[in-house]
Amino acid sequence: MKRYLILEDGSVFAGEGFGAPLTTTGEVVFNTGMTGYQETITDQSYNGQIITFTYPLIGNYGINRDDYESIAPTCKGVVVREVARRASNWRNQMSLDEFLKRKHIPGISGVDTRRLTRRLRTAGTMKASIVDTVDDHAFDQLNALVMPKNQVQQVSTTKPYPSPATGRNVVVIDFGLKHSVLRELSKRNCNLTVLPYNTTAAEILDLAPDGVLLSNGPGDPKDVPEALDMIRGIQGKIPLFGICLGHQLFALANGADTYKMKFGHRGFNHPVREIATGRIDFTSQNHGYTVDPATVEQANLLVTHMEINDQTIEGLRHRNYPAFSVQFHPDATPGPHDATHLFDEFMEMIDAFAKRA
Repeated sequence: MKRYLILEDGSVFAGEGFGAPLTTTGEVVFNTGMTGYQETITDQSYNGQIITFTYPLIGNYGINRDDYESIAPTCKGVVVREVARRASNWRNQMSLDEFLKRKHIPGISGVDTRRLTRRLRTAGTMKASIVDTVDDHAFDQLNALVMPKNQVQQVSTTKPYPSPATGRNVVVIDFGLKHSVLRELSKRNCNLTVLPYNTTAAEILDLAPDGVLLSNGPGDPKDVPEALDMIRGIQGKIPLFGICLGHQLFALANGADTYKMKFGHRGFNHPVREIATGRIDFTSQNHGYTVDPATVEQANLLVTHMEINDQTIEGLRHRNYPAFSVQFHPDATPGPHDATHLFDEFMEMIDAFAKRA
């Protein structure tokens, strides 16, 4: 079935349809990971986006029960050079094509993803549609699209839920939570309570947690203003750890600023330097916004990590409070496991704060 990917700048990419036989519209982005397509597609940080995979063959090991980052993915589409005709892996339960059909996500294969990626790197991310017919109506529909500003609200849990254990009590604020974050905390025997994105500081303090984790999530951090008062209300009272969107919200809550990047960081090969030690970790990343370095010093924050390729900020620590954040994904699913030690640092921060209390 012939399908087309059209961009708001007028570009057209022809291919073959797979997955759900639907038309779709969203922001088209590219991911440079060689593996991990299941984790990528089910990552709620891709809410509203059409994902282009730069690796030329996608779907070769199928879909399995263990690699979900969410049960109901909300990305808008998948673009690949070649989709595997047959999946081969001992954990495989279904093909990528079948999975996308079940989740009502359209895909398009046979696209020149190198040309598409170069276009996005040159012009930046933009609106796009996967359609059956290229005509004026399709472009009119695309140009009329207004990107939503309630993306976190769309993917956050609506009710609190626990993941019981007998160790440290950790509250996780769900802005678009990846399951692998919960897995890493569970490995450390944390007693978890997951709360909605709009939970107040008072509601968190009522639970008397030992620590609070601000999760990853989609969209512009400035579209989640309610989180800023919550962060200001708990920092200094409870150890705090922010990841990805949580990192950006931590920065905004302390007076720093953020801006949209030209095409963002999405992949599993991003080198990050820890400034204090010189240690370099290869990291998993997925974000289109970053913290403005010119605004950090006035925000009473210290920069702890930098991206080696473009010198963007990858980590922050509060000068006075037990609170820190990273732009990358230390849960490392998918991607390198270099930075999982940050969860141990969070545990150490919790224990040290408890001793002082």
